[in-house]
Amino acid sequence: MFAQALKGKVFDVVSQIAREQGVRAFVIGGYVRDFFLQRPNNDIDIVVEGSGIALAEAVAEKLRTKVSVFRNFGTAMLRWKDMEVEFVGARRESYRANSRKPIVEDGTLEEDQQRRDFTINAMAFSLQEADYGALVDPFGGIRDLNEGLIRTPLDPDTTYSDDPLRMLRAIRFATQLGFTIVPESIASIRRNKDRLEILSWERVADELNKIMRTPKPSTGFLLLDECELLPTILPALANLKGVETVEGRGHKDNFRHSLQVLDNVAAASDNLWLRWAALLHDIGKAPTKHWEPGTGWTFHGHEYVGSKMVKGIFNKLKMSQTDDMKYVQKMVSLHMRPVALVTDEVTDSAVRRLLFDAGDDIDDLMILCKADITSANEQKVERFKKQYDHVKEKLVEVEAKDAVRNFKNPITGELIMEKYHIPPCRQVGVIKEAVKEAILDGIIPNEFDAAYALMEQKAAELGLVSFPA
Repeated sequence: MFAQALKGKVFDVVSQIAREQGVRAFVIGGYVRDFFLQRPNNDIDIVVEGSGIALAEAVAEKLRTKVSVFRNFGTAMLRWKDMEVEFVGARRESYRANSRKPIVEDGTLEEDQQRRDFTINAMAFSLQEADYGALVDPFGGIRDLNEGLIRTPLDPDTTYSDDPLRMLRAIRFATQLGFTIVPESIASIRRNKDRLEILSWERVADELNKIMRTPKPSTGFLLLDECELLPTILPALANLKGVETVEGRGHKDNFRHSLQVLDNVAAASDNLWLRWAALLHDIGKAPTKHWEPGTGWTFHGHEYVGSKMVKGIFNKLKMSQTDDMKYVQKMVSLHMRPVALVTDEVTDSAVRRLLFDAGDDIDDLMILCKADITSANEQKVERFKKQYDHVKEKLVEVEAKDAVRNFKNPITGELIMEKYHIPPCRQVGVIKEAVKEAILDGIIPNEFDAAYALMEQKAAELGLVSFPA
């Protein structure tokens, strides 16, 4: 008995009202799993051998709280203090080949447990007075939990073919919990990989983001590769796999490198979109890979090609097309810039331009840059890290002196047009650009008076005549 897992007014009330209604009720799924894992979980799923809606409405009345009813799905949900409690009648399901939406009929607890995705999510606690807190575990979920295994209650081909989202959930749970997917499930996912086509890309992206948020997200992407799902979901990443050798010279496996960079960033930041930038930072290397005799392997412009590829990936996954995507594009396009500054002599001009282009995202860019320092050669890594530290010190020094992180041109187009009585035209842009370049190159300080003097000089060169105010 695990009655200690069911302490609290909500469980007492559900048990009491289920008894009054003559139905059996159970806590099932994630709450039960996480109790044994000693993880906090305030999402409670109640399965009822009867009407989940009727039980939920009566419980809500007793607790004096609101209930939300979803009759089309046969479910209801209420909130009590910090808990979210969902009620559903026990169900058995059958599926059509072209949809992951099941045909649902009333069922028993065991039939409901059979339809669950994994044994560790199919365990239930009884809310009946006679055996309150008893574990109902017909498929060995507690065994798999103790052994760290992801296994389906039924034949995996049935589980994964019926609802192919479960293939991604298997990988996500394995990544989150540090568990192993059993070999028969790996083989089944490979056999059923074509079933991914019936999933919405929004659901795929949701699972990918959950993998991304784990402490070691590379585990999930290695499993996607092992299960042969990666080419369908992220072909640009899959294309980085492998090492090609010419004349005895090979390049690094850019797929493995990208995953190492992702884990490095995950250890340093919980920023989801910086993690996406880490995963995608080298995707431009596959289309730009070129062998140059006498030089070796080159990937010229891969950062610019990669930044353009980001939009297609976000489009496919139906992910944000606004600031989040632009941020990832920016990180991918700039990720080589700090590396280019890693020399014995870092010029103020180059640092100003990096600060100007990165703006408020410079700190994130430097996290990505440091994460990108990977090599089996420890001496090489140490040398690059020291040079990286030198660049970071220079960034702080130049920013304190020149304030260009959030650079705003002291000379506006409106000022130029008013002073010289001209409409919007090419000359306005020429003057503004000349002032900006002079500040970034350190020719003049980032101050209004110096910028104004240069404006007058450039205007005279262009033959513009000023008018008194």
